[in-house]
Parts: sequence; structure tokens; C-alpha cells
Amino acid sequence: MTTTRQAVRGTTPRSRRTVKRPDPAAALLPSPEPVRLLDETGALVGPTGDQPDVAKLVELHRRMVVGRRFDVQCTALTKQGRLAVYPSSRGQEACQVGAVLALRPTDWMFPTYRESMALVSRDIDPVEVLTLLRGDWHCGYDPAAHRTAPQCTPLATQTVHAAGLAYGEARQGRDTVALVFIGDGATSEGDFHEAVNFAAVFKAPVVFFVQNNKYAISVPLSKQTAAPSLAHKGVGYGVPAEQVDGNDPLAVLSVVNAAVAHARAGRGPYLVEAHTYRIEPHTNADDAARYRTGDEVETWLGRDPIARLETYLRGVGALDDAAVAAVHDRAEAYAADLRTRMAEEPAVDPLSLFDHVYAEPTPQLREQREQVRAELAAEAELAGEGER
Repeated sequence: MTTTRQAVRGTTPRSRRTVKRPDPAAALLPSPEPVRLLDETGALVGPTGDQPDVAKLVELHRRMVVGRRFDVQCTALTKQGRLAVYPSSRGQEACQVGAVLALRPTDWMFPTYRESMALVSRDIDPVEVLTLLRGDWHCGYDPAAHRTAPQCTPLATQTVHAAGLAYGEARQGRDTVALVFIGDGATSEGDFHEAVNFAAVFKAPVVFFVQNNKYAISVPLSKQTAAPSLAHKGVGYGVPAEQVDGNDPLAVLSVVNAAVAHARAGRGPYLVEAHTYRIEPHTNADDAARYRTGDEVETWLGRDPIARLETYLRGVGALDDAAVAAVHDRAEAYAADLRTRMAEEPAVDPLSLFDHVYAEPTPQLREQREQVRAELAAEAELAGEGER
């Protein structure tokens, strides 16, 4: 029986059919669980096709061992008063080193204040790396020479710089990729939104690498976001994303390799979230016992990325006792050289405070510089009279 409206239209009733349309967000979503190739015992669990080259993994292991020894030495230097502050990245070695090894020398890296290990993994002089944390210069290394931006303390501001540089490089026809490190707390900042949105719209070749170490200083992740994962934030910008076990060196290198290849191919930005953990306090000035338990730290100590990779490489015959001992000897020599050089007091010129503030010094800056110069001259004259 037809309804009045159907009769007027001369139609017959039809069953409603739902047309299933493809979900445009499907290709952007990360895996439901973080990508993992090695389990916590070092056994291979992921697809064999995703494994990086074994020689690359041996290099990754070496740099992680040296990087951890560097990190431990820096913590000791802070306690000795040689550094003003030091944000340790112990426990995050797979992220710090694995991400760096996915880059070409011509690519750019944008670090935070916690990426000292990543900087030395890019073969930047460790003393130059620590110059900022020592407090005696703006940036101890040449950013242009190393294709590495200065370490950034304000949260997420470097993401905008990375997006802009990547876009500029692409406009000039270069296949440069920018990799920007950020912490989980930085994803709550406006700069992160602006950078990812800009990069997505203009297809800037930038990889946003989020190290989710569970705390933004003392604030747990649960008080920052209600998203299923930080990687899921990418879909809102039209940016593909992936989440990875950040304590699995094979998986980190594999996922970041794929993200860098995506960006380099002109397909736009990529967002990677690495699930990891900061073993040490936020900095030497932080008391982590106020907001996390010892049992929690112990659990993550059992997920050591270096031990995980070493077990795997021993299993495939790429490492033995002699090779491991040689790597540790190299790490000790690296730390000893750093101790020796950091024991030397730097030659500091107070007038250098006014260098690089502006390309062309302002009248006020010139006046301030002259005041300091006059004070130094007066002190030198008094010291000379005292000696006579």
C-alpha cells in the first residue's frame, strides 16, 4: 500500500539502502597499538620486512651506549657544578639516537633542551653541546654547519621554525627534511597546532617526533589530553601519523625512516609518537619522587632499549662479548675526554653578551655595551694599581 505522498509522486516504496563511503581519515590514523618489532626480552616479534639493515643496527647500538655514558657523565658534571642544569634523556636512547640515524647530513634537526644525546649522536662536539647548559654562550655550536637548530627551552616554539624551514627548502627545490623533537607537553601548546596545521596545508616536509615520556615535568599525560594517543591528533590536521614503542630501537628507526621517506617524497608532514619513559628527574632541580613511584621507574628500567637491542644483535651474530666490551671502552674514553675538557674554565668575554642580539645593534644596546666596557676598564685599572 502506498502513502498519499508516494501516490501523488507516482513512486513505489523502496527499502532504504546505506551507501558505504570510504573513510577519508582511515589512511591518517595510527596503528591501534604502538608499532613493535622487538619485545622486552629482545626477541623479534614484528614483520621481518620492517627490519633496518643489521650494520645500521650495530651503529645504533654503539651510539646508544656512547650516548648513555655521555648522559650519565653530564648528570655527574651537574652535581660537580660544571653545568648549571642538565635535563637527562636516560631511558630515551632509542628515540634520541634512532631518530637521528634516519636523517641525511643535509637534513635539519630541531631539538628541545632534552636532546643533548641526539646532538652528540649527530657528531656535534659534546663540549659545544653543553655550552648552553654551562651558561657561557648563546649556542655552543654552529647551527648552519651542523644543520641543527639551537636547543629550545620554550615548549613547541621550534615546531614553527621547523615547518617554516622545511617549506622554504621545498620551495627552493631541495629534498631537505626537517625533524623536530617535542615532548608530550608540547602538544598542548598553540605553536604545535600552528606548525602542524601550516605544514599540512602547504605540504612542508617536516616530521614531528613526539617523545611521550609520560610527564611534562610533574604533569602526567592524563591531565594534558583526552585523545586516544598523541598520534591521533594528526587526523584533525590531515596529517598521517604513527605510534611506536619508543624503547624498541628497531621499531623507532623503522617508523622514523618511513616518516622521513614520506616527507622527502613531497607528500607532506608526518607525526610520530614514541611511547617511552624518562628514568631520571625532569632536571637536576626536580624531585621526581613527588609525582611518581619507585615501582613505576623500576618497571621501565626493565624495558631498557640498549639491553633489548644488544640481546637481539647477539642473537643474530652481529655482536659478541669482545664487540660489546669495545663499545663500552669507547664510551668510557668519550666520557673521560669530556670530563677533562669540561674541567677547563672557559674564557668568557663579558662584552660578548651583546653579540648576536640584533643584526644591527640598537642605540640602547650600544649604550649598555659601552657601560659594561667602561666598568671592565675601571676594574682593570684598579687591579693594576693594587699590584703596584
